[in-house]
Amino acid sequence: MTSPRHPRNPLSLPSPIPPARPRFGALPELAMAAAVLLAISGCGGSKAAPGDAMPAPQVSVAQVVEKPVQQWDEFNGRIEAVGSVELRPRVSGYVERVAFEEGQEVAKGDLLFEIDPRPYRAALAQAEADLERARSEAKLARAQDERARSLVEARAISREEAEARSAGAAQGTAAVRAAEAAVARARLDLQFTQVRAPISGRAGRAMITAGNLAQADTTVLTSVVSLDPVHVYFEGDEQTFLKYQALMRSGDRADSGNPVRIGLSGTDGYPYEGVVDFVDNQVDPATGTIGLRAVLPNPDRLFTPGLFARVQLLARNESDAMLVDEKGIMTDQDRNYVYVIGPDDTAVRKDVRLGDTADGLRIVNGLESDDRVIVHGVQKVFYPGMQVDPQPVVMGAPPAQQVAGSGAGAEPSSG
Repeated sequence: MTSPRHPRNPLSLPSPIPPARPRFGALPELAMAAAVLLAISGCGGSKAAPGDAMPAPQVSVAQVVEKPVQQWDEFNGRIEAVGSVELRPRVSGYVERVAFEEGQEVAKGDLLFEIDPRPYRAALAQAEADLERARSEAKLARAQDERARSLVEARAISREEAEARSAGAAQGTAAVRAAEAAVARARLDLQFTQVRAPISGRAGRAMITAGNLAQADTTVLTSVVSLDPVHVYFEGDEQTFLKYQALMRSGDRADSGNPVRIGLSGTDGYPYEGVVDFVDNQVDPATGTIGLRAVLPNPDRLFTPGLFARVQLLARNESDAMLVDEKGIMTDQDRNYVYVIGPDDTAVRKDVRLGDTADGLRIVNGLESDDRVIVHGVQKVFYPGMQVDPQPVVMGAPPAQQVAGSGAGAEPSSG
C-alpha cells in the first residue's frame, strides 16, 4: 500500500542551496603562489636590489638674506588736482566766442570765453558821463562855498545860507565818489565779458557754445584743473595710525619727511616718489580711518586727476632684517613656518613670524643668519626630518629648470 501523495503547493519555493563553506586549507596554497609570482617578477630584468631606498628629492635652497631694509605700508588712493575750478561768468549775456580748444592746457589769464561786450561798453560810457556831471556840480558847489565864506565875514549873507552852500559842496564831493565807483563797476563788468582762466591747468569741454545765453554766477562754462603738482589722497586704519605713533615715540620712525612711493594700475612697482603734506585732525568714527594726503610732482603730465593709485608709506626707519622668498613659506592653521636644511641634509621645520615685504622678499622673525631655507620644491617634503638633496640658488631667484623629484623627467616645482 502506497502512502498518499501530498498535493504540490504552487506557491512553495525551492529550498535555498546552502553556501559553500570556505576551504581554509587552501589559503596557505594561495599565499605560496603569490610569493612565487613576486619572486619571478623580481627576477624579470630589474637590477635594483630589494633593499635599495628611494632617492632623496631635489629641492632648491637659498641662504637667508640679512641686510638693513626700510619697511613700507601699502594703501589705495586717488589722484586729485591741487586746484580745480568750475568756470562761471560774472556777468550775463550771450556768448560771442569760445576762445580755446577743449582739453588743451591753458595758462592763468588766457581768454576762454567772450560775452557780447556792447551793453557793458554803453553802461561804462554812461557811468563816465555821470562822473563828469558830478565833478562839474561839485566844482560849482565848492566855488559857491568859498564865496559864501567871504560874504559871511562881510555880513553880506546870512550864516544859514553859508552853511547851506557848505553842505552843497560836501554833497558834490560825495556824488563824485559815487560816480567814480559806478565807473569802476562798469569797467569791471566790461572786463568780465572776457572770461579768462583763473589758474593754469587743463581745460575741460565747453559746456556752452557761441550764441547761447550765459547767466551770471549760474551757468557753468567749463572746468580747469591744475596738473603740476598733484595730490594723492588715501586713508589708513586706526591700527596703522596707532602703530606709527608708537614707532615715533620709540624713535623707530622719524616724524619728518614722510616719504611715499606711488604706482599706477599699469605700472610695475612704485616708481614715483612724493611726500605726505597733510594728515587729517581726527579719525572718522564711521569708518575707523584717518585721511592722508601726499603731494607728487607731475612735470611730465603722467598723472591725471581721478586715477587710481597704489601708495607705499614709509613705516619705520632703516633696520636690519631677515628676508626669505615667500615661495618657501608654508602655513599650518594659524602658524607660518619654513623648512631649513639641518644635519645630514634633513628638512628641519622652523616657525616664523611674518613682517612686511622689502625688495620682493618677505621679512621674517625666527631664523638665523646662517639658515638655508628650502624655497622651491618644498611640497616634496612630507615630514620634518626627511632627507633631501639640496641644490643652492640665490634667494628670490626663479625655480631652477632642473629641480626635479625622485623620478626622471619630473616637471620643475613652482614652490
